[in-house]
Amino acid sequence: MANNFPTILALDFDGVICDGLIEYFQTAWRAYCQIWKPFETVPEPDLALSFYRVRPAIETGWEMPLLIRALLTGISPEQILLEWPNIVPYLLTENNLKAQSVGAMLDGLRDNWIADDLAGWLSLHRFYPGVADRLHSLQESSVKVAIVTTKEGRFVRELLQLAGVQMPSELIFGKEYNKPKHQILREFLAASGKDSTIWFVEDRLKTLLSVKQQPDLSQVRLFLADWGYNTLPERESVAQNPPVQLLSLSQFAGDLADWLPSECGG
Repeated sequence: MANNFPTILALDFDGVICDGLIEYFQTAWRAYCQIWKPFETVPEPDLALSFYRVRPAIETGWEMPLLIRALLTGISPEQILLEWPNIVPYLLTENNLKAQSVGAMLDGLRDNWIADDLAGWLSLHRFYPGVADRLHSLQESSVKVAIVTTKEGRFVRELLQLAGVQMPSELIFGKEYNKPKHQILREFLAASGKDSTIWFVEDRLKTLLSVKQQPDLSQVRLFLADWGYNTLPERESVAQNPPVQLLSLSQFAGDLADWLPSECGG
């Protein structure tokens, strides 16, 4: 039934559209070296693997150098995944750092890298299989696609351009908007009218649950991308967190009808 389908499809970027784990680690390591000035400036190979494992703990990108610091000071991956919101302020205080200055440093390193070696920077990202083609096909449909991300919008535009995906800048809502994602979704609804339908795809369960807690956003359909930066326990917990639905990459690449439970599709 057509009225089950979205008028607006809101998508997170990192972990839904694009996998940037390699770039994340490389940029975070550069920032780590700038802050802590380690004797060895080439990271141990196992460090990247540990970083990838605990990446789901991160809420916004400026935390990445702190994640490396946590790993190198002996905080276990299990503890990071369970207690990261408490570990972050401890690391900031312990090292006399401010979130804003760490974020500015990280963005500045990215900007310099892009200016010096755009091809090299872009090469460390990949779009998940089938996603770019799906975005192309959605551009030709009646569904309005918007990106809602904590990544800087200018980086998103560079990567979309690399994949050949054309998207109006006004539909890319990046970190520069400085608003929680549920507030951006609320503004979508206000601008589009009460008859609009929003589907929101995100790889961070905590973000989806924050939307779920907003009474005025109860009609927004929430999907957890099972291919993104989340953990098996989070994916398994979705069954206990209706209305969040688990979405596979093959479903995402297919018809919107296939996203819904069988009684809702078709």
